[in-house]
Amino acid sequence: MRTFLQYFFAALIGGFGYCFIEILYRGRTHYSMFFAGAIVMSTFYFISRNYQLNFWLKCLIGMLIITGIELLFGVVFNILLDEKVWDYSRVPLNFLGQICLPFSIAWFALSGVVFKVLDVIKR
Repeated sequence: MRTFLQYFFAALIGGFGYCFIEILYRGRTHYSMFFAGAIVMSTFYFISRNYQLNFWLKCLIGMLIITGIELLFGVVFNILLDEKVWDYSRVPLNFLGQICLPFSIAWFALSGVVFKVLDVIKR
């Protein structure tokens, strides 16, 4: 039960955190971002608990996880459901207007911050 609660709280923190970042950055968010953040943070928590990895590798893995979730959610909510949650089509080096290199680099940095916090909490 304790492990379930730890993942549940990680998911809540990730969900609200992701929405908070979006609100700070662009002034609005979408309910799907809560679930994207929950999935990301739960995955980060799992990695942090179960694997001893080099910090830079964790940042790279984190970047790939966030970018992958963004692509998945973008295809579902923006392309298939036409929710118009975000559009990176004007950002350089984008793919389908759903992900782009500049934001992936930002996710690399954010992953580092999150993994550092999780390392402190894990002690």
